[in-house]
Formats: sequence, structure tokens, C-alpha cells
Amino acid sequence: MPLALLALAIGAFGIGTTEFVIMGLLPEVANSYGVSIPTAGLLVTGYALGVMFGAPLMTALGTRVPRKRMLMLLMGLFIVGNLLSALAPAFGVMLAGRIVASLTHGAFFGIGSVVAADLVAPERKAGAIAMMFTGLTTANVVGVPLGTFLGQSAGWRVTFGLVAALGVVGLAGVARLVPDLPRPEGVRLRHELAALGNVQVLLAMAMTVLGFGGVFAAITYIAPMMTDVAGFAGSSVTWLLVLFGLGMVGGNLVGGRFADRALMPMLYVSLGALSVVLALFTLTAHDRIAAAVTVFLIGAFGFATVPPLQKRVLDHAHGAPTLASALNIGAFNLGNALAAWLGGLVIAAGHGYTAPNWVGAGLAAAALVVAVVSAALERRDGARGTVAAGASPVRSRAAATHH
Repeated sequence: MPLALLALAIGAFGIGTTEFVIMGLLPEVANSYGVSIPTAGLLVTGYALGVMFGAPLMTALGTRVPRKRMLMLLMGLFIVGNLLSALAPAFGVMLAGRIVASLTHGAFFGIGSVVAADLVAPERKAGAIAMMFTGLTTANVVGVPLGTFLGQSAGWRVTFGLVAALGVVGLAGVARLVPDLPRPEGVRLRHELAALGNVQVLLAMAMTVLGFGGVFAAITYIAPMMTDVAGFAGSSVTWLLVLFGLGMVGGNLVGGRFADRALMPMLYVSLGALSVVLALFTLTAHDRIAAAVTVFLIGAFGFATVPPLQKRVLDHAHGAPTLASALNIGAFNLGNALAAWLGGLVIAAGHGYTAPNWVGAGLAAAALVVAVVSAALERRDGARGTVAAGASPVRSRAAATHH
């Protein structure tokens, strides 16, 4: 794999840390500003919505900018947003800082996925994308637990200050290691928008929203769920997030490996298993060992969907993949926002901290249904193409005989 993928993984590590570290710090942030846990959950929802809207906006702004330069500009914006979060005097300012940082997310992963895929042979594209996303998953093994520990012991502001420093390292890595790739000639924003008319691209994004939304329904509220239901100490949230991160790393690598061989079967297995595990989490959350195992499995099955879904979007948006790729990252975060909001609703309605797991199971099951529909439509279109191709010589001979 090219060394440039390391630079992309470094940037992904910083972005992944700021995205997920807030889950382990929700109680601390809520207490600091005097707000409820569901209100603090808006920091997750706001970030996710910022990614969703920022992905097309920043990608559109970057259509005339060389990809390396755009990646560097995005990391600069990431640094500013996290510094604002670290220094925020009020909850509204903290939320604004999260949104500023989130504007980086979709475009970075979207452009980064295209760059990663362009750096390797066609049969290794999903593996290259998975390598970049390894930075995101590794953040959940190292960055998020360390950030949670520091936030609980030294204050959550220290965590976001260090995340901003990670952004500086990511910016330096991109500047040093990513080659100067010229902007593709002949590709304009209208071409990128046209790719969104492909039904398979839209269905892949729907799978992304629903499938990854299932993950976030549970993980957004993991801190109160594990302390109030499973009976863990607050300090245990750190190593529980390590387990979640290890599951993400393993699932991401397995998903990348098998997406290059059997993409749709990989999605069927991962989405089906994710739905079952999330439903069981309602029961296993009451036992410490079972809860820990379940947290690992949610990370594994959830992130096994990332490389195949991202590759499916790139495959079907061929010729103009940048905006579609970025929008699919936005779709991940639309799922995050939807799930965090729905999870907050069921908690606020008095159904308890395990209720979001049922929400997640339903979302993952819906994603599996969309995957089955997508494959059926693809087979139907393929059959029509085969019939049309077989019929054309007959029509040609008939026309020749007629004349």
C-alpha cells in the first residue's frame, strides 16, 4: 500500500477521535453546562448534521481545488473547530465548535476515499479505502479511550485541546506524504450531481443511513447505559470504548477484505448480525461480561459495512465519484444524528437507557431490507441488459433481410 495512505489514516485518526470521544464525555459536559444527558446528546446530533450538510458544501467548494490542497484546507478547519470547542464558555458555543469541526468530516473522507482508490490497482480499491478508515477505527482504540480518560480526570476541555493538536499532526502528514494529484479534467459539479441520479447510489446511501444509525443508537448513550444499567464504574467507560474500537478495527479490515470478493453477501451478513446483536443488547446490558462482549460485536459488525458501502457508491458513481463519496460519509452521519435523536426521545419518554438498542435493531434490520432490494434491482437490470444484448443481433439480421 502507498505511504500516502498513512497520511490519510492520520487525518482520519484525528477526525475519528473528535467524532466519538464525546460519547464517553457526555456526563461531564452535561454537568459542566448544567444540561440534561439528552440535551448533551445534541453535541452528537449537531456534529452529525454538520457532516451531512458540510459534505456536499465543502465538496462543491473544492471542485476547482487540487485534492491535496483541499485536504489540507479541511484539516485547518478541523483545528479551528476543535479549539473553539475546547474554549467554549457556553453550551451553544460548544455546539457551534462541534459543527465547525464537522464540516471537515464528510469532504475529507469523501475526497480521501477517491484518492486512496486512485493510488492502487482496481482489485485493491476496497482494501485501500479500508486502510484509510483504519485511522478512524484506531482512533476508537487509542484516541477515544485516552481522550475519555483525560476528560474524566483533567477536564473535557483538555481532551478537545489535544484533538486540535492531532489536527496539526494530520495537516502535516497530508502536506508531507500525499502526492500532488491534479484535479481531474472534464469533471464538473454538474457531472458529480448527475451521479446522484443512479438508483444504486441512492440505495447504498440509504443502507448507510440505516445501518450505521443502528450502531449510534446504542453507542451514543453507552456511558449512562453501562454505568446505570450494567453497573460499571464511570472509569470503566474508557476500556469499554477500547473494546468497541477493537471491534471497529477488526470489522473494518474484514469488511475491506471481503468487499473486494463478495460485496453484497458481506453486507447481508454484517447488517443481519448487527440487527440481532443490537436487539440482544437490551438483555445483555444487564450483565457486565455480556455487555462488554456485545459492545465489541456492535463495533465489529457495524464497521464491517463501511468499506463495502463506500466501494459500492464509488462503483456506481463511476466517472464522478467525489461528491457521491462525500455524501455517503454524510449519510453515515445522518444515520448518527437520526439515531442519537431517536435514542434521546425514547430515554426522555421514560423507557430507560436500554431502549435505544431497540431503535438501533430496527434501523439495522431496515438496512438489510434495502440491501436485498438493491441486489434484486441490480439482478433485474443485469438480466434486461443481457436480453437486450442477445436480441440485438437478431434485430440486425432481420433489418438486413428486410432491406
